[in-house]
Amino acid sequence: MMKLTKKAASFIVLGALLTAALTGCQSSDATSPATGQNTANEQNTGEDTTNANTPASESTEEKGTEAIKEGSMEKEGNVVLKELAFVYNEHTIAISDTANEEQMEQMLGKPDNLKSHTYTADDGTNMDTLIGFTEKVYTYPGLEIKTISIPEGKQDSIFHIEITDPKYTTVRNIKAGDSLDTLKNAYPEGKLVGDGAPDEEDDFRYEPSNYVDVMSFHIKDAKVESIQIYSLLD
Repeated sequence: MMKLTKKAASFIVLGALLTAALTGCQSSDATSPATGQNTANEQNTGEDTTNANTPASESTEEKGTEAIKEGSMEKEGNVVLKELAFVYNEHTIAISDTANEEQMEQMLGKPDNLKSHTYTADDGTNMDTLIGFTEKVYTYPGLEIKTISIPEGKQDSIFHIEITDPKYTTVRNIKAGDSLDTLKNAYPEGKLVGDGAPDEEDDFRYEPSNYVDVMSFHIKDAKVESIQIYSLLD
């Protein structure tokens, strides 16, 4: 009976040792995947952080983009220069457009008169800032257009337009002879320079924020008598 008891006790001790050993292995195995999972999470966290930062960076670049200065770009990409223009025979002609003699004739026909003048120090104009520049004046019935080119420049740029004939309309369809009320409705951003009495002469000015490009309507007897579109020369 004692021998059986000793054997039974031995089996119990052996079983306990085996159980402890198995438990230790399982614990070790369970720890290993957890460690691997943590590593993957850390990698994913790093990727998510990078991805999250990417749109912010792009957003910063967009916000940092310099705004286009009004009046400094070609009219195709600039609202101001699109406005400072007139329309004739489906041609839109704007301040800062480049136009040589051939192009002007194609758009408006042959001018009644064409003058050209290159500024010099002794020409009596006292326009020292324009010395070397060449100015051309195209005269049509009810229309005058002035262009200027830099010294030795090959392109002439329009800087002054004056309209008195109603066949030439602004891009908002205002022409000589229109009423002051019609003008105000078409150009609500504009304002009368003087007192604005309807029975007196005044100028109604549409002036973009750059203070360089201007559209001015001369008002007489509460009607548009003439239209000037011009860019101030430095």
